[in-house]
Amino acid sequence: MLNHETEATWHYHNGTKHPNGMLLSRFHVYHPSHRPTPYKIYKNVPQVDLVLDKTPIGISALDAISTSDNIHNDTIPDIRTLGRILYFSSGITKKIKFKGLGEMDFRAASCTGALYHIEIYLVCSDLPGLGAGVYHFDPKHMKLDIIRLGDFRKFVSNATAEEPSVTKSPAILVFTDVFSRNSIKYQSREYRHAFWDCGTILANTLAITSAHKISSKVITGFVDSSICNLLGLDINEEAPITIVPLGESSQEAPDLSLQEINLDAIASDYEIEYPEVNAMHESSSLLTETEVASWRHQITTQRTESAKLIPLGGKIKVQEPLEDTIIRRGSTRKFSLEPITLDQLSTILNQATSGINSDFANHELLSDVYMIVNAVEGLESGSYHFVKEKNALEQLRKGILRHASGNLGLDQDLPYDASVTIFFMINLDKILEHFGNRGYRVVQLDAAISAGRMYLASYALGLGSTGLTFYDDLVTNFFSPHAVNKETMFLIAIGKKEKPSGF
Repeated sequence: MLNHETEATWHYHNGTKHPNGMLLSRFHVYHPSHRPTPYKIYKNVPQVDLVLDKTPIGISALDAISTSDNIHNDTIPDIRTLGRILYFSSGITKKIKFKGLGEMDFRAASCTGALYHIEIYLVCSDLPGLGAGVYHFDPKHMKLDIIRLGDFRKFVSNATAEEPSVTKSPAILVFTDVFSRNSIKYQSREYRHAFWDCGTILANTLAITSAHKISSKVITGFVDSSICNLLGLDINEEAPITIVPLGESSQEAPDLSLQEINLDAIASDYEIEYPEVNAMHESSSLLTETEVASWRHQITTQRTESAKLIPLGGKIKVQEPLEDTIIRRGSTRKFSLEPITLDQLSTILNQATSGINSDFANHELLSDVYMIVNAVEGLESGSYHFVKEKNALEQLRKGILRHASGNLGLDQDLPYDASVTIFFMINLDKILEHFGNRGYRVVQLDAAISAGRMYLASYALGLGSTGLTFYDDLVTNFFSPHAVNKETMFLIAIGKKEKPSGF
């Protein structure tokens, strides 16, 4: 199916809605003991050691997440900096023992079900401390698996139809999704999670590259099959999600021949197929460089003017280094019912929704931000729409809405207890008209990056946060008529973490 035949997206999106999407089985059961190994394991390939350097370089988390769009320089990352970028994007930051399950590794960014199905590859020229090649990041051992030796950047550049930031970059990250590692729990809804979880990782990636003053850009337009051939992937099992070029160099990539590779690797313990996931990926794939070039035209969002607005509070300055915030971050498991302050909410909204440098939007968030305020000092309880351009809120409904907040978040305690629940919503029809099926990838990723920034901002401010799933149509109905014809892309709950007993 071609990218412009957008009935494929609606079939998938409607079919994976909670609670009764036709592509989901209500009888499906997942037990944590069946959790796949959360790493891709290459057998008998040489590796390059990465130095694990957690030393803060003095940039706060709040500054790092809001300034990554404004860096333009010719910095070339060395192997030490690449190790830091990879570690603070997807490295192991903590280990926790669970009764009956043993010790589990937790990563720098949140992931649905802690299944960690996103892999990171590096395609680079000769860099200080690292030879040109194609590498896979092994977070378990902080190493790079060698996939190919040589400068193969030209193949990535060609796949992106010579996108300028890719063509000039000395180091290119490619993020992929191992389908079965997440679908074992979430079934066909996995393809949404691919972009949610890639987005929260990217929030970290963009922040740490910003802290190092290295330019970066999120690239979503590329020939999928070309990237798979370069990395040696079976697109039905593991597929490229996005590309992020790092830095700028005048060194041109040579024209090399690409030999087929067949490395012995295990991407997942389970060969579980959900044809709907493969069909959605195929229908949103771009097939030629010509198609990529014609597809790539940025969209500008048009917001409806709001009549009566409530100004937001000021921004809070917090000096905790980005590195410490990432290591401390986790998905909150229990919120207290205590309120957060208006300044805290204002800081999170402003710092996290500043837009990103991408090939699909001009430094602006595509989604509309809606929220249910349960406990924010200085702000009346109720539902709101965030008007970014005015740094203000439009009140949609007054009243105590905790039960609604909990209900929309799949009847869970977390959204009920949270101080605020934030929903990213968008008119999907308009996006698909502009981008085709590929637009479904774009809007999921765009919302998830902002939500990932909210994770970091919340923890930087001493709060907690967690991403949640939701009842799709109930969210639209709740925020209508303002949100009529809009679909939910992401839900994040924010509040004060409940202190352990005894404190």
